[in-house]
Amino acid sequence: MRQTAEWMTPSDDRILELLREYGNLTPRAVEDFGGPSMGHAQDRLPLLTKYGLVTRLSRGLYAISDDGLAYLDEELDASTLESVDDE
Repeated sequence: MRQTAEWMTPSDDRILELLREYGNLTPRAVEDFGGPSMGHAQDRLPLLTKYGLVTRLSRGLYAISDDGLAYLDEELDASTLESVDDE
């Protein structure tokens, strides 16, 4: 069973699964591939990036990180992740 963090929502798992399946995606592509709405994905992707589960490749383009893959594979407890401020 995946170990989520308090800041996570159920849609975060779906976003991460889509990134693993399809590769680099925009929020619009997340919606197009059956994930949450573009607006919701736009809100969630920066937060997933902040905690290291996703990497921002360029403006509006995201990829799953090694930690994101480990989380999906139940090898990482997301509650142990710390916020990274790279701005």
